[in-house]
Amino acid sequence: MENKIELACIIDDDAIYVNLLKKIIEAKRLCKNLLVFKNGEEALHHFGGLVNDYKEKDIPEIIFVDLNMPIMDGWDFLDHFESIKKKFEKHIALYVVSSSINRVDVERAKGINAVVDYLVKPILIEELESIFSGSPV
Repeated sequence: MENKIELACIIDDDAIYVNLLKKIIEAKRLCKNLLVFKNGEEALHHFGGLVNDYKEKDIPEIIFVDLNMPIMDGWDFLDHFESIKKKFEKHIALYVVSSSINRVDVERAKGINAVVDYLVKPILIEELESIFSGSPV
C-alpha cells in the first residue's frame, strides 16, 4: 500500500502497544512520519506550540488517542484539543482508541465533534489499512 498519509500521531502511554502499532504502520507503509506522545499534556503542548506558526506538514492527518493515561487522559485532551483544532486549516481525523468496551465511553467519545470513531484495542491491521486509505472503518 502506498502511503498517502504524510503524518499520523499516537497519544498513548502503553509503550508495548505503541511499539506494536508503530511496527505495523511502518511495515505496511501506511504513513511517512509518526508522532508519538505518552499523554495528552505532551500532545497539547506540542500542538499548542504550532498554533501561531505552523506548516501544513507539521499537522497530522490522523490522531489516535487513548482514554486512560496518566498526567492528562484522553478525555481532557479531547476537551482542550477541540479549540486548538479549529485554528488549523487542515482536516484532522481523530480516533479514540481504548481497551474499554463500556457503552458510556463509546457514546461519549462518538458525541464529540472532532472524533471520527471509537476503536477497541487492539486495532486490527485491516482497520488500520482502512483508516489510512481513507475508507470507512
